[in-house]
Amino acid sequence: MAKKPNYDFEKRKKELDRKKKKDDKRAERLLRRQQGLPEDGEEGEEVAEPGESNAQDVQ
Repeated sequence: MAKKPNYDFEKRKKELDRKKKKDDKRAERLLRRQQGLPEDGEEGEEVAEPGESNAQDVQ
């Protein structure tokens, strides 16, 4: 009889990889907040407040 593949190992590996990626992103966001840098990684753009509009007034 052939040996069964260990799918649980692969599943656990994927879970650990996802957790590591998530933790790395969380640490990066925390570091950016502490340094006062933009959180989304787009350094040139400013995020408009929900009530503000970037469009020009047309008369």
